[in-house]
Amino acid sequence: MSMKKKRIYHNPVGVRKSTGLLLIAPFIAGFLLFTLYPFVSSLFSGLKISEDGQLGLDNFIRIFHDKTVIRAAAVTLKYAAVLVPLKLIFSLLTAMLLNMEIKGIGVFRTIFYIPSILGANLSVVIMWQYLFTSDGLVNQLLELINLSPVSWYGQPDSALAIVVLLRLWEFGSTMVIFLAALRDIPKDYYDAASIDGCGRVRAFFRITLPLLKNVIFINLVLQTISAFQEFSAPYMITGGNPMKSTYTIGMLIYDEMFSYMNPNYANAVSWLLFIAIGLIIFIMYKLTSKFREANQ
Repeated sequence: MSMKKKRIYHNPVGVRKSTGLLLIAPFIAGFLLFTLYPFVSSLFSGLKISEDGQLGLDNFIRIFHDKTVIRAAAVTLKYAAVLVPLKLIFSLLTAMLLNMEIKGIGVFRTIFYIPSILGANLSVVIMWQYLFTSDGLVNQLLELINLSPVSWYGQPDSALAIVVLLRLWEFGSTMVIFLAALRDIPKDYYDAASIDGCGRVRAFFRITLPLLKNVIFINLVLQTISAFQEFSAPYMITGGNPMKSTYTIGMLIYDEMFSYMNPNYANAVSWLLFIAIGLIIFIMYKLTSKFREANQ
């Protein structure tokens, strides 16, 4: 009596497929429990308009008539429009300096990256608040050059500028991405350009920028997403003041969720922010596609 042999399936490297599934099971479980489930449940929470579970679009419609949301969205847009270009320019210029082959350059690269590791933690926020108080270090330096002290926390534009400066100071991660891309550019390009009489400024616009266009776009997307999700810096430094001039969408979502105990509305605002970020990234992708695809 012949017995059928059990067929065991292997992948191309000779390992059982069941072994691969077993190894990725923790990731799948974590993704389902901590990513997919909260993602879907937040949508249903945003659609919920009554305690008995009735669903509708009332929370989403309310957003477009809520002056607080509109004001917070305007502040977030202004913040992103100022911070993102400044951070990209500053990070790229710093990366170009750190790309120079000089003695001890590794130490400088580490020093410039440290602020990104620190982030907006409590000690950094305390230091930042002291710098910009009425008798802080910044105003003391202004007085040394015969300039009037500035009420940094009392004026809307200056208060937002403090938050922008803190995030601009944390440019290390963006700089590292630029630095890695710069080091991949062959030096032969610059040598050939210099032989043809091309100066450094012209080489920057004719060689460096075109070869970095995809990396610039990646950093643009990452920093735009981060700016639109801003919460911790204005929350800890200004508390959204003065007159809600630093009150971002992230702070509004936090207040609706934990201060006003309105999770349904908070989730609706979160989903609208998610959709808005997606549309902005899509528009940026379309607007820059011709530039990024040129000379491929």
